[in-house]
Amino acid sequence: MSDLLARVSAFRAAFARRQAAELLELPEFPGVFAVRDAEHVLSHEHNQLIVTGPGTDPAELPGLAERWLGQRRQYAITVLDQECGERAAPVLAEAGYEDGAAVVLARETAGCALPEPAARPTEFAELREAVLRQQSEWHEGEELIRQLTDRRPTRLRGAERVHFLAARAADGEIAAWVDLYLEPAAGLAQVEDLVTAAAHRGAGHGDTLLASGLALAAAAGIPQLFLLADAADWPREWYARRGFTEIGRSHSFHTN
Repeated sequence: MSDLLARVSAFRAAFARRQAAELLELPEFPGVFAVRDAEHVLSHEHNQLIVTGPGTDPAELPGLAERWLGQRRQYAITVLDQECGERAAPVLAEAGYEDGAAVVLARETAGCALPEPAARPTEFAELREAVLRQQSEWHEGEELIRQLTDRRPTRLRGAERVHFLAARAADGEIAAWVDLYLEPAAGLAQVEDLVTAAAHRGAGHGDTLLASGLALAAAAGIPQLFLLADAADWPREWYARRGFTEIGRSHSFHTN
């Protein structure tokens, strides 16, 4: 594992710990912990087993998830270590888990400046309606949609500085949004959940968000910005055209 990838994985683990409503360390299984959140019980992000290192037998993971996450309709396991994730994939597939492999992409922030117009930090209360509308397009079930929308403020605990950036249409309507996490002590920034509303796609709002995130990271003295992209979907190529390179992979497994 490269030094940059190791730092990214450490940051992701720390973020999950800090935002967790309930953190369960598993001392008998070094490199494994669980997070739970009774207010957002339908969110995999907030109720999952997280594996940070290669020391755990993948065959143990389904049982650990059931033990530490309790009775659930679906179980989620994130494996940050690439080699461990690759070893776990066939084992967890046998146990009924699907693999959502993600590529970790990164680029330097040096020389990045705010675009004009720039995306600006926005309070969640102002962003909520747009997020709720988007979740309603992606998912069914009123309670699931509400939880996936209202979980977002928990991320404010995850990093030293967290911003919800919004890009706006000419009439002021929120057209696109993304989370920006700044961790100067680690020399890392992350953008997460970049979304453009359907009515505003093709107008360059994604570029505005990405350029703004890079510029804000540079202004904070952070030399590297990373993000996650679905290993099997087109956005990874979109990011590659904007200077991002793959530094590794991680795996997120879930049952149906």
